[in-house]
Amino acid sequence: MGVSPITSHVLDAARGLPARGVPISISYAPNSVAAFAGQSSVIARGVTNEDGRCPSLLEPTHVLAPGVYTVRFDTKTYFALHGEKSFYPFVDVAFEIDQPAPHYHIPLNLAPFSYTTYRGS
Repeated sequence: MGVSPITSHVLDAARGLPARGVPISISYAPNSVAAFAGQSSVIARGVTNEDGRCPSLLEPTHVLAPGVYTVRFDTKTYFALHGEKSFYPFVDVAFEIDQPAPHYHIPLNLAPFSYTTYRGS
């Protein structure tokens, strides 16, 4: 079984648990100028599972083109599921690739008033 070339894992740092039910989308733009101008196209959507992961955003056979990818996490929806407000209604993690690798993992550590991310493996 293959894996999506872009995956994510969301952890709720305030609860110390995986963040289940976070809507995620991936957008693509051919370069940073287009991405900054909002000229991106949504190429995938999903929702995190019970482990806070979204392993099947793209088909495993999807070949990533060079360009800018933005993973958007709908944090407002997630916190609303728990009866909480979030200072950040969404979190965008944009990254640029010149020579695509087979896999990019984009984790998010989330709390109502903060978040962190890094390039995972």
